This record gives sequence, C-alpha cells and structure tokens, in this order.
Amino acid sequence: QRRNPELRGQPTAVVQYNDWKGGGLIAVSYEARKFGVKRSMRGDEAKMVCPSINLVQVPVARDKADLNVYRSAGSEVVTILSTKGKCERASIDEVYLDLTDAAKEMLLESPPELLELIFEEATKSNILGLPSDVSNREDSVRAWLCRADADYQDKLLSCGAIIVAQLRVKVLEETQFTCSAGIAHNKMLAKLVSGMHKPAQQTVVPSSAVQDFLVSLPIKKMKQLGGKLGSSLQDDLGVNTVGDLLSFTEDKLQEYYGVNTGTWLWKIARGISGEEVEDRLLPKSHGCGKTFPGPKALKNNASVKTWLDRLCEELSERIQSDLNQNKRIAQTLTLYARACKKNKSDSIKKFPSKSCPLRYGTVKIQEDAMKLFESGLHDFLGSQNTKWSITSLSVSASKIFDIPIGTSSILRYIKGPNSTVSPANLDCSSLPEDPSLGNKLYIAPNHEEHCEPSLSEKEDYGNNSNLAKQCQIKEEKKVSKKLTEVKGTCSILKFLSQSPVLSEKRKIDSLICSHPGPESSSEPNKAEEHKAAQYVDRNKFNTAGSNSASSSTWMFNVEDIDPAVVEELPPEIQREIHGWIRPPKQSSSKTRGSTISSYFQPAKRSG
Repeated sequence: QRRNPELRGQPTAVVQYNDWKGGGLIAVSYEARKFGVKRSMRGDEAKMVCPSINLVQVPVARDKADLNVYRSAGSEVVTILSTKGKCERASIDEVYLDLTDAAKEMLLESPPELLELIFEEATKSNILGLPSDVSNREDSVRAWLCRADADYQDKLLSCGAIIVAQLRVKVLEETQFTCSAGIAHNKMLAKLVSGMHKPAQQTVVPSSAVQDFLVSLPIKKMKQLGGKLGSSLQDDLGVNTVGDLLSFTEDKLQEYYGVNTGTWLWKIARGISGEEVEDRLLPKSHGCGKTFPGPKALKNNASVKTWLDRLCEELSERIQSDLNQNKRIAQTLTLYARACKKNKSDSIKKFPSKSCPLRYGTVKIQEDAMKLFESGLHDFLGSQNTKWSITSLSVSASKIFDIPIGTSSILRYIKGPNSTVSPANLDCSSLPEDPSLGNKLYIAPNHEEHCEPSLSEKEDYGNNSNLAKQCQIKEEKKVSKKLTEVKGTCSILKFLSQSPVLSEKRKIDSLICSHPGPESSSEPNKAEEHKAAQYVDRNKFNTAGSNSASSSTWMFNVEDIDPAVVEELPPEIQREIHGWIRPPKQSSSKTRGSTISSYFQPAKRSG
C-alpha cells in the first residue's frame, strides 16, 4: 500500500511466487481480515472469502520470494524506535524496546500529573482493568495517566504509554507504517498484549491487572508453551489456561519438570519474568527457505541441489553484506527440511536438521549444504530403500558475532603494492573477505616460489661450483623438518607479499626467502636447486637482496609467531606453521642393541 497508494483502504494481500492454488498468502491487510481472510489461506481461497481482494505478488529473485524490501522497511521502523531506549529486533516486523531509562527521565523532569496537555494519541490507549464501556473513554484514560496518587510502577507505565504513543506517530509520519504496541513491566506481558487491539493501537498492563488477564489465557498462547511442553501440561496435568497452572505449587511443578523449568512455570503463571531486552538491532541469524507443496515437491537429489544452490547463493550474499556493513561473522550453517516417504507407515518420523561450521564463499556453502542434506536424508530413510519427496527446504547462518575492534583479515597485513591477484584464484575462501581491501587482494605472485641463500652466504661460497650441492645439504639438515614444501596456494607462503627488507643483524633464527620473477622460474635446473627456504646463521643475518628487478625478498622471525593467532588460520596453514614452531623430533641415529658404554668417550691411556 505504501508503494501503491491506490490500494490504501482496500482489501489487499501479498501472495508468494508459487502460483499453486493462487499462491500462499504471506501478508493480509486489515481491510481483508474483516472479511475473514487469513494468512493460512491460499489466493484462490481468499478470493472465495473476499471476491474484491487485491492479490499482489511478492518481489521475486532466484525463482522465490525476495523479502529484502520487507527487511528494509522493518529497519526503518527500528531506527526510529531505537532513539528512545535499548532495542531488540525479534523479527522483520517485531521489536522489543526497553523504555525504563526514558520513562524515569520523563517522570523526573515532566511527570504526567503536572502536564497541562497530554499527548492525544496516548489518551487512546487501552488500559487493562479500566472500564472500556464508559461514555467518554479518552477522559477516563487521561485521568488514569495523570493520577497523582498512583504508585511508582504505574507512574512509569504512564510515562511509557506517552512515549510509545509519540513513537508510533513518528513512525507513521516518517514511514507511513502503523504500529501496535503492548506496554508492561516485562517482555512476556508486553508481547502477550501487543496484538490485543489492532490496528494502530496500544495496550497497557498495570500490575493490578496482571492476574485477571492471565487467569483465562490459554496455556498455548504463552511463549515457549506452544509446543511439546504446553501439550505435556495439557495431557499430564490437565492445564488448559494459565489460571489452571496457579493451582500447582512450585515444588509440584519441579517434581514433574525439573527445578529450572518448574520454577519458570510457577513464575510465568504469576506474570513474573526476568528476561531482559537485548540491545540488538540486527537479526540473530540469516535464513533462506522455500516450500514445495503438492506437485511441486522435490523428488530427487538433482532438483534438491538446484534449489539448495539458489538458497545458498542468497544466504551467501546476505552474510557477506552483514560482514561488510556491520562487521559481523556467522559461524554455523544449518539445513532444515520437511519430507515424506511413499511408505506411510513411518510418516511420523521427521527429517532431522543438520549443522556444520560455516565456510564463507557461495560455492563452499553450496557444497556443505548438499552434504548436510545427504546426511539428513540418510538418517530420515534409515535402512529403507523407498521413494521420498521434499516439501520444504531452508538454510540458515547462525551464531553471529561481532568482529572484535582492531582485528581484520591476515591478508591485510601481508599485502604488497606490486602483487595483485583476483580472489577467485585463492583456495583459502573459508575466511570471509575483508571489505577494507576493496576489490583486490595483495599476495605473492602465482608462479612457483624459489628460495636463495643470503648474500653473505653467496660471498662465502664465492664462485664454488658446488654451491647447489651445499645448498641442498643445508636444506636437508635444517629446513626439511621445519618447513613443508611449498605447493600451489595451500601454503601460507603464497600470501606473503613481495616487499624490500632492511638489512639488520639479529641473534635469533630468521627465515629468508626470495621470489624470483618469471625469468628465473623458466630455468628448471636453478629452480630445483633453490626449492626450499634457507635458514641463516644464528649469529648473523643479511637480507637476500637482489639487483634484479624480477626478484625481491621477504623475511620474518619464527620465534615472533603468536600461537593464539595461528589457531584462527585455516587448518592447512596451521599445520605448516606448527611445523616451523614445533619441528618433529629426529629419530635417534643409534642402532638397536647399543650399550651405555657407547655414549662415553674412551679413556686415554697414559703413555
């Protein structure tokens, strides 16, 4: 309706892309709800209930609904609400707001009882326990908000009601969206009453009205009681309303459901909840899904892979955008599905959800998601060799954390001005891209790495024709146990930039390696002679500077490597670095059967 004002005031619904039976309804206007149209319906059914309904198709991307326009719209509302307190975004169109500090400030500076004029929208509030059939309802609400003899808690609620009314008007003016709200002393109660009076209204829950409100509330309406726990309360204890739960003592509930759950049930029956509003404007997870009802069901691995690839592509874009914009990284990939078997005898069994560590990169996410599906399908079918079909498929990225301030990708610290490569050429995409690097990653050239002795060693060797042989001996003795051979892009050496290094003297082991240019790499014999890194003498260090423009050097000290940083690198690089830091023990050269006497020098005979 905001995008097309001609639909305002008319019965309207948004339908999914799937056109089966008119498409599933995902959003229904209040004008359509008056005719009995519900979100559980499909387009054809909605037209039967309300012939004049306008069915608008949701935006489409990758052959499925694209909800980005709705996510953006929700963000507009959250941005306004968050100006007044700690804000927790619960979904696209739902948010919790902690107004405690704002209400206390208002009560201190301009208490409602001293205001000459109460904000008009606040006088339209629905206050539980206040008679609603009075002739002049707004005057009654105004009187309740401005009571001088009210207790402190109710005065805070009055301030909260005024603040929320102001926020709702501001949202309407700036976004053209209406809001409904529940105002209470905890999240649980606020959530329960937020939908009591719609559209565009707010409901206040005074402490004195909590018991009467909850006593007749169906137990399944309570948060976290809509599933198995709620069913257990109904079947095992005969609890159908929250009032029924009040007849059980805390000890009795603990006996049935354990100490923690029993205590929690006892408290919520009395309107007590200590759950805090989390300061979170961003979603806790990202998810992409698609349903395949009726004849649209997926019946083979190929069709499942096609749709998983599309879902994973969208998921990859969203988590990469979250990383770029909000500096947050997701850690877990989860696959969900609904399936059925041709053999109905075991139709109760659900398709198990499967999770694994999330690797950034579209292709990697697609590969992992397919493996998760195959694992879940194996568990779902068991030993049965029967036909199956998938009616719902979704993937999600969860366990999202902020990247600590001051940290960034390792690539940022080893880039060089003369070495660029496309990210597509890297085989280390399990690490997310660092947006601060722009569109290029600076790394070592793509040609094979070749290492040479330092200048000082070359001088010592002079023009000796045995240089290659001596170099090879040093490699075998000092390097082979500490540095694995560099091949392709799996080695960390690939990521080290070409940059000139200043000469200096050090009394610790340092690693020197130079990267010859294309001219050097074309000589196979020379490449074979200098294939590994050279360790310099403990008491002297000289950089392997080169007079040739096609060669440059890098260096670092093995002892300077921080083990804590190493643990964050890809496994193949971790193994390589651990080889430098903790070289494997060399086997004893002594043969079996040696006696202790072989470890002592023979005594010199006096002449």
